[in-house]
Amino acid sequence: MYNVMIVEDSKPILRNIKMLLETLSFPIRVAATATNGEEALAALKQEPIDLLLTDIRMPKMDGLSLIEQAKIANPDLKVILISGYSDFEYTRKALNLQVFDYLLKPVEREALEEVMSRVIDQLDQQMSKELLDLQEIIHPQCETTPKQGEEFPPLFSQMMIIMSKQPFTAGHERWVQVELEGLVQDFFAFHPCRVYTSQTSYQFIAFVNKSALEVYSSVHECLESMRRHLVAHDIDAIIGGQLLYAESGNLPELYHRMSSILSEQQRLKQGIVLDTGNPVSMARSETGCLDPVQESAFVQMIQARQKERFAFKLSELLNRWAEENVHMTEVERFIGLIVDTFAHLYEEQGSGMRLGLELRSRQFAQAQSYADFCRELAEWTGQCFDMLQSHVRKSKAILFEQIDDYVKLNKYSQLSINDIAMKFHVSPSYVSRVIKNATQITFVQYYTRLRIQEACRLMESQPDMKFKEVSDLLSFSDQHYFSKVFKEYTGLSPTDYKQQMSGIKTQS
Repeated sequence: MYNVMIVEDSKPILRNIKMLLETLSFPIRVAATATNGEEALAALKQEPIDLLLTDIRMPKMDGLSLIEQAKIANPDLKVILISGYSDFEYTRKALNLQVFDYLLKPVEREALEEVMSRVIDQLDQQMSKELLDLQEIIHPQCETTPKQGEEFPPLFSQMMIIMSKQPFTAGHERWVQVELEGLVQDFFAFHPCRVYTSQTSYQFIAFVNKSALEVYSSVHECLESMRRHLVAHDIDAIIGGQLLYAESGNLPELYHRMSSILSEQQRLKQGIVLDTGNPVSMARSETGCLDPVQESAFVQMIQARQKERFAFKLSELLNRWAEENVHMTEVERFIGLIVDTFAHLYEEQGSGMRLGLELRSRQFAQAQSYADFCRELAEWTGQCFDMLQSHVRKSKAILFEQIDDYVKLNKYSQLSINDIAMKFHVSPSYVSRVIKNATQITFVQYYTRLRIQEACRLMESQPDMKFKEVSDLLSFSDQHYFSKVFKEYTGLSPTDYKQQMSGIKTQS
């Protein structure tokens, strides 16, 4: 249903046009009438009007002046001019004001019906586009189709408001569409208002007629009064809003820009309001931001597994954030840094923990208070350190078993620590640490011991085998070196060892 206003200083003509409109089968309602431009302009500020039919020659304010003023308030307003033959020069000027069309007096039913058919088609197209744009930014389950008899003024003749829940505040159960819409409609009283759930958790989008601003000195004052109204009902929010005009641009783009501004300006404590159409009022300080050196220190503490030192420094940081009321983006950025650092260390050990860390970190903003947030963050980072240590021990034990099996299968080759590192996609230094942790000896000592043990087995099972053959088979550089290493590990030369084995067998 579209709202129509008729402005005509001749009351008989006004009544005739109103009667003709009401007999046409279009989704229209004559919402207001006026006999001069001043009266019409005052009514336009009170009632959302989609289509204006106005005479040119009127007392106090003529039709052209009315159109100029009305277009400032609502650039999307459709206008049909009513003029006589003698007013053609006025009509030509009116067409420069983007008047949709004009009708000559006396207004004929057929002419009125034809013009109305075309303007309704254009209004329908405009509404369809607005509904599609609206569906891009609200939750899929939200109803956008106007109910029977419900007014649906053009979006770009209203004020758009975004309300997001202030982090670390209670009242999660109140952030539902029915509750918020009731409170917002109660605040704006008799001004048309709609509230939708957005696609972002704990965020709502409202549209209210611009007439709601008449009792306030600015958009900011109106939004601040609204914020206090919500706080009085135990709902703490950050609120952004601005007047919408045809030149405001694409609605989804405008929403994302407003939402981004809210995110950038949101503080740790207490909700705020922003006129997102007034960038001068949104200067941002960088209080509380960590410099690269401080960030690096936290990363290094995690890498070095310094759990207690990290907990102490984290506590200091959280206290400073509270004192300086930092931006939430700084808090989120720091948590992201912690997630990345722990996830990287887990991934080095083959543990896919990143998704779990990210999901858990997103829950912190839902804490009922900042104190709860601090406690949960401290507990979570402590658990991350514990899991890291557990994974280190577990992964090292598993990796050593795999290395041990691989080396035993390749003890006849000349393996190097680099060969093993490439095989298991880890660094040589990590291989060295894993072997030292499991055996208490170096890689060279561990690998050499395995080969000498194999040499002993060969000499026992194949006594006719020459020492050089054993040396070559196990990839020693020469027989002399083999004999030297053999004596270091067994305490006997190969000859003495073989004789000792023969004596044992003879006695048996």
